[in-house]
Amino acid sequence: MNNLEFRAARSLAAVFSVRLLGLFMIYPVFAAYARNLSGANPYLIGEALGIYGLTQGLLQIPFGLLSDRLGRKVMIVAGLIAFGAGSAVAAASTSIGGVIIGRALQGAGAVGSVILALVADLTAEENRTKAMAMVGVTIGAAFIVALVLGPVLANLIGVPGIFWLMVGLAFVGIGITQFLVPNPPQLRVHRDAETVPALIGSVLRNRELLRLNFGIFSLHAILTASFLVVPALLRGTLNVSAGNDWIVYLPVLLASVAVLVPAIIVAERYRRMKLVFVSSVAALLASQLLLHFGAGNLYVLLLGLVVFFSAFNVMEASLPSLITKVAPADAKGTAMGLYSSLQFLGIFAGGAVGGWTNQAAGSAGVFALTAALAALWLLAALTMAQPSYLTTRLMPIGELRGSDAAALAADLRRVTGVADAVVVEEEKVAYLKIDTKCFDAAKAKALADAASSG
Repeated sequence: MNNLEFRAARSLAAVFSVRLLGLFMIYPVFAAYARNLSGANPYLIGEALGIYGLTQGLLQIPFGLLSDRLGRKVMIVAGLIAFGAGSAVAAASTSIGGVIIGRALQGAGAVGSVILALVADLTAEENRTKAMAMVGVTIGAAFIVALVLGPVLANLIGVPGIFWLMVGLAFVGIGITQFLVPNPPQLRVHRDAETVPALIGSVLRNRELLRLNFGIFSLHAILTASFLVVPALLRGTLNVSAGNDWIVYLPVLLASVAVLVPAIIVAERYRRMKLVFVSSVAALLASQLLLHFGAGNLYVLLLGLVVFFSAFNVMEASLPSLITKVAPADAKGTAMGLYSSLQFLGIFAGGAVGGWTNQAAGSAGVFALTAALAALWLLAALTMAQPSYLTTRLMPIGELRGSDAAALAADLRRVTGVADAVVVEEEKVAYLKIDTKCFDAAKAKALADAASSG
């Protein structure tokens, strides 16, 4: 990447992270705090924790489409204003109803798809994967930092203080967007980074993508439901005082990262993706069974948490990779948009259904629910097709002469290592699905050059 592209990726990753940092910090401390709010019960606490996922999931794609017309920065700033306003409402509220309204407003600032579109606007096709990877790594780091930092800050400034901090983070994000993020030379639709409405139907009919969407929905439903009861288990079983949860989360998360690195190496480098994927879902199920049957035992609880976060981190890293491998050449952005929406809707479902289950059957009931969901996911994972180990490659093309887009696409499909090719004339881009181990890049470029006037 050149300096401008690196600056764009770094600054937009920062915008993404300041928003997610605030949202994730609430997870480990919210349930204990919300019990003292007026009108609170376990169901409403779950709804308050998860409802930002409902508004985020519903508005994610519309925000991205609006940004094509109104401008990327306009929509990012609007979304961050909504996030800040919702944070202020939640901070000032003394009732569970007020916090629910605030959390819904937070999620209404659904800027994730817009940020990715702006990354695409500001990077060349050959460097876009690196830029997107930088954003992805930042999101993962924000999650780990937030789970450790949340309890510390809750002990120092309280949960309302964390909500007020989110207001400040929203302004930081606006400042980065306005003053550090470069202005794109032009707005374009990028099929590798944005949802294309015309392609939604075909993506929804793809059974392998549906399996992966069910997976991310389940994963985040399980995560959100678990955080409704895990903090109380840390108090009861481990005798960890409020504000000291980080003492547990830090070593657990470090252990999970130690599992993540070799798992991804085996999955990607040695092409054992299905084995690693299915094993991780099985581990997720095992963790929920451990927490269901043995959460009252110190060692079983710790083992359950380590297994859960290890499986969670492997899934978070491998699911987007699988989406890329499975999605049609020109529908990666659409597939990722629907995947992201299902992720957030899973957060809402986990909060709402997990809260209702907690009210009716306690923590054991919650883990029975999450274990059942993990078991359904395991059945779906066992019957998935072997991944193709293909990746999406974008190749710029000039104005076509002589042969049309369909003819060039047909020629490109005959190149060694190319499994599929779609040429979009108006975007001046060829979308390729390739096997990087045998892709003949020189031949593909020669065909594109020969078909173009430039």
